[in-house]
Amino acid sequence: MMQRVNKNVVLAVLTAASTLFLVFQLYYYKYYISVKNGPAFSKLKGSLSARDNTHWRVVKTFLNLVSNHNVPVFLIDSQILGLVSKDLELLKSSPDNLPPRCQYFCKQRDITTFGLLDRIWEQKGNIFRAAEKLGFQWQKYDGRDPRLEGMEDLSGTEIPLHYIFKMAAHTIHLVVFYERSGNYLWHGPLRLKRNMDKKFAPFRKLQLGRYAGAYSSTDLIQITVDGLKVKIPRHPSQFLSDVSHSRFLECRYKEARSFFKLYPDDTSLEGIEFRKKAKALLHVAASTLDSLGVSFWISSGTCLGWYRQCNIIPYSKDVDLGIFIQNFKPDLVPAFQKAGLPLKHKFGKVEDSLELSFLGSDDVKLDIFFFYEEENYMWNGGTQAKSGKKFKYLFPKFTLCWTEFLELKVQVPCETVDYLEANYGKNWDIPVKVWDWKNSPSNVQPNGVWPIDEWDEVIQLF
Repeated sequence: MMQRVNKNVVLAVLTAASTLFLVFQLYYYKYYISVKNGPAFSKLKGSLSARDNTHWRVVKTFLNLVSNHNVPVFLIDSQILGLVSKDLELLKSSPDNLPPRCQYFCKQRDITTFGLLDRIWEQKGNIFRAAEKLGFQWQKYDGRDPRLEGMEDLSGTEIPLHYIFKMAAHTIHLVVFYERSGNYLWHGPLRLKRNMDKKFAPFRKLQLGRYAGAYSSTDLIQITVDGLKVKIPRHPSQFLSDVSHSRFLECRYKEARSFFKLYPDDTSLEGIEFRKKAKALLHVAASTLDSLGVSFWISSGTCLGWYRQCNIIPYSKDVDLGIFIQNFKPDLVPAFQKAGLPLKHKFGKVEDSLELSFLGSDDVKLDIFFFYEEENYMWNGGTQAKSGKKFKYLFPKFTLCWTEFLELKVQVPCETVDYLEANYGKNWDIPVKVWDWKNSPSNVQPNGVWPIDEWDEVIQLF
């Protein structure tokens, strides 16, 4: 009898303890977790696991926060935007026809990425205090304003580049985009300064911020995704394409100033006029190639001028562009002629050493060199018209980055120093005004002679 009583007592005590623990958990959630995570943690239609639901709730809280403070953020998360892009027409026309389950924001992930257009963000103060009240932790990451780096007195001025908001083990990465004079959007790199908490967020997993990036300007549209109103780029597939090759290199203004202290700039009327004409020619060339969908980069002396002195070299007398041969299009020549740039010469052929030269106003030339890729190197060709001799210019393999040059968004080799050293040697930073295209380049080598019966095709002068 005694044992039976003891068992009942023990059972009652355990039951009471379990009940108290459950009550404590409910109290803890209601008065701590729910307050910390914000009032926006309401239920979403459909069956969601508690773990998956957390991501949706944090995003909803963030979107409510920015909406209440008129902060015009837009979704740029590659994973989510890729899914949205596939269903875009349905989401725009009849979002209610989609399955009720959470398809986009509820997948397991540590980070969701949004963008912010700085030019339309007016109220920058209260949002951070409001974020803290909702339970967000946040950090701001500043960097130099590249738009002012060319002005020595304003060099070093800092602007906000990235924000990190963190709640319930989920991170919101907010990337600030700025409009640049080349009519494109730019974001800076995310750099942790001394004494910053390196464990505040999973920085290595961030989609953007390792490098600065450049993107086509875009309009925004609003759609409803998983019950959330969110803005996205009007053409998300184009934005996603930009992300894959967005790396941006800034002009080296500090080094350019040092260069001009050693070698004073040409401020003569002739030098100023040439730069003006070369800039206009580059803009026409870029517009023409862009209309054809042909990717290009500034090459040779034009690339050297950008990297060394952030400007056209006044004694170069031409503008040089590079194009990979696989991007050649037969209507390229007619397009340039229609743009007012007649063909001056055509050397080589598509299969070997193609080179085109167009004549701009006042005898300023546009030279286009086509590059061929081998297993271990890249090369472009050259032809001597009077002899039919062929030349080959070897470059280490390179990739392409964006930059801003003469108020234009253009591409340059990412491995710029290697590219310039191949062409101009280790002393590329020392001006050389006398240049022989057949002998002066460090990377030139003989490449045979064109057969005489091919001259009419491979050596054309106009």
